[in-house]
Amino acid sequence: MVIFKRTIEKVIKDSLFKGRMIAVLGPRQSGKTTMVKAMIDAYGSDGAYWDCQLAEVRRHFVVGKPDELLALTNGKKIVVFDEAQTIQDIGAILKSFHDANPGVQIIATGSSSFDLSNKIKEPMTGRIFEFILYPLSLSEVKGSMTADRYDLDELMLYGSYPAVVAADSSEEKKLVLKNIATQYLYKDVFIFEAIRNPRVFEDMVKLLALQMGSLVSVNELAEQLGVSRSVVQRYLRLLEQAFIVKVVHSFSNNPRTELKKAFKVYFLDTGVRNALVDIDSPMTARKDAGHIFEGYFLSERMKEGSNDSIFPPEIMFWRTRSGLEIDIIEKKGAAITAYECKLKDKDFSFASFKRSYPQATTRIITPEDLL
Repeated sequence: MVIFKRTIEKVIKDSLFKGRMIAVLGPRQSGKTTMVKAMIDAYGSDGAYWDCQLAEVRRHFVVGKPDELLALTNGKKIVVFDEAQTIQDIGAILKSFHDANPGVQIIATGSSSFDLSNKIKEPMTGRIFEFILYPLSLSEVKGSMTADRYDLDELMLYGSYPAVVAADSSEEKKLVLKNIATQYLYKDVFIFEAIRNPRVFEDMVKLLALQMGSLVSVNELAEQLGVSRSVVQRYLRLLEQAFIVKVVHSFSNNPRTELKKAFKVYFLDTGVRNALVDIDSPMTARKDAGHIFEGYFLSERMKEGSNDSIFPPEIMFWRTRSGLEIDIIEKKGAAITAYECKLKDKDFSFASFKRSYPQATTRIITPEDLL
C-alpha cells in the first residue's frame, strides 16, 4: 500500500492548539480522512475520531446542548469530526462547544465548501482556521514513488486522486477514476442542493470539460442547455464549491485593451475532466494535450497556494482585445508572476505583457520544468 505524505499536514499541525478549531475541506476521495487519522494517531488515547455520517455519532449533535458532545470528547485533547457537513446546524453546535471547552482541539472535515463552510464560517468567525486538501501534487507523488515524463503523462491523463495514483495498471486507474467521477464528486451537490434537472447539470459539466482552457460564455451555455443564465451561474457556483472546477477570471488593469469580465473554467483534477471527454487516448496522441497540461499546471499552483492558508495567491489569466494571451497569472500582494505553458518548445514572447506590467516575473513552463 502506497502512503503519500501530504505537504499541508505540517501546516495544519503547526496550527493545532492555538485556541481555534480546524476545518479541513476538499473533494471526496482526496485523502482527508487518511490524513487526519494519521495526525491524531500520535496522541494515542488522547485523540478520538468520529464519522459524522453514522447515526450513533450524529445524535450527540444537538443545538443548544453542547454538553451532548462530551460523550465523544470527554478526556480527549484532540477530536476529529469527519464529514461534518452532514450535521444540521454544525456551526452553531461547534461554536457553543468550543466556547465551553476551548482546551479541546476540534478538527472538522468536509467534502463540500458550500455546506460546511457556510454552516461553520459565519458563526465561527475568529474561532477557526480553514485548510483545503486537494488531490495529490506532483511533489507529493514524487515523495512516494518515481516520476519521469511517462509518469507525468499518466498523472495528466488519469489525474491525481490518491487511489488513482496508487493503482497498479491503466485499467485499474480508469476503473477507480470512473467510480470517483460518477459516485462521489456530485454526491454533495445532489444531497445538499436542490438540482431540479440532474441531466442538465451533468450535461453542463460535460460542456465545460470540452471547453477547458477556452473562454466560457454563460449565454452560450444557457442556450445550449435550454436554461436561464441564472441556472448556469448557480451550477457553476456549486461545481466550484464542491471542488470539481475552478472558475478563473481575467487579470486586467486596463479595460480599454484587456478583457475584464471574461473567465475560463478548469477542472481541479485533469483525470476527472478526461473521464468526461476521452480517457483512452494517450497524451502523445491528443489534440487537447496542451489544454490538459495547462489545467494540470494550474492545479499544481493551487495546491502550492493552499499551503499558505493566510494569503494564498490569486490565480487568473491575461488576454487582450486583440487576442494576445498568457495562460496563468499568479498575483500575491503586489507581486505578479506570468506563466505560459508549453508542451515542447519555449518559443513565446512576454514583451506585450511586460510593457504593461514591467515589474512582473515571467516564466515558460514545460513538463520537464515540472519534473
